[in-house]
Amino acid sequence: MIWSILNRATMAAITLFGVALVVFLLLRLAPGDPIAMMIGPSATAEDIARLRASYGLDESLFNQFWIWLGNLAQGDFGTSISRRIGVGSLLLERLPVTLELAFSALIVALLLGGAIAISGTLWRRNWASGALDGATGLMLAIPEFVWALGLVLLLGVTFPMLPLSGRINPSLSTNFVSGFYLFESILTARFDLAWDLIRHMAMPVLALALPLAAIIARVLREALGEAMMQDYVTLARVKGMNETRLIFSETLRNAIGPTLALAGVQFTFLIGGTVIVEKIFAYPGLGSMAIDAVINRDFPLIQGLVLMFGLIFIIVNLLVDAAIVAFNPRLRHG
Repeated sequence: MIWSILNRATMAAITLFGVALVVFLLLRLAPGDPIAMMIGPSATAEDIARLRASYGLDESLFNQFWIWLGNLAQGDFGTSISRRIGVGSLLLERLPVTLELAFSALIVALLLGGAIAISGTLWRRNWASGALDGATGLMLAIPEFVWALGLVLLLGVTFPMLPLSGRINPSLSTNFVSGFYLFESILTARFDLAWDLIRHMAMPVLALALPLAAIIARVLREALGEAMMQDYVTLARVKGMNETRLIFSETLRNAIGPTLALAGVQFTFLIGGTVIVEKIFAYPGLGSMAIDAVINRDFPLIQGLVLMFGLIFIIVNLLVDAAIVAFNPRLRHG
């Protein structure tokens, strides 16, 4: 166990170092100067040189990289060039927003995809199975941002049922302790705030969840189909167990492992998908901030965002491995 933990920690450190090196070099090799984009047209050469020196951009690439790594080791992500604020504080402020949105979308995708997979397994011998296949194909073929635009037109313009932008009504009191507004409002029984947050979150969550739900439905349905043909299922069926009980008590636990692994990998892509969706709905998370950072060539902020996404990817993979072991008794006892 100790060797496994040390091995995973070493691989995580190597992965993060590789991510840091790649994003650092790509930003410096790409055309564009962040100082030129932030400074006024009347600035002198001395003003530009002073600003470049203040952000360490006058050093060689080698020195810039090692200075940045040294600051990272001390918990200093640098200062945002476009916002003039510490990158660490910006990430901590926006991270809960994106995580809450992504986790909510993941829960909806798991519930919807699981329901489609189980229904398709139960109805595998009639016309409903084909209809579910067509629905999942449609959900998978349309990307997140197209779902977002379609939901805006349908539920925001044609039938104005939900708010088009933002995270919460500005007129409501928002004296939250943490950045996880929805979970905190539910825990503190502030259901008026929770309802308003859900209404603002509904369209971006659906836009992110629908393609993922289709992937989960297909993988889980395939795994359930294979499990239903195993000998232990045949024996349980001979004993008189009905199809619904067979799925929930016998096959689902064995079939859920590949689905959990897929959901974990897709969750990291889900967070990446929030970039455009958050921008469409003016949702104040990491995604919308990432687009602004790229437009403004904000090196420290882009580097911090990419490292944060890499860290999330590593943590999610570790949690998925633990969940697979917990759901599969053979792996747990082995």
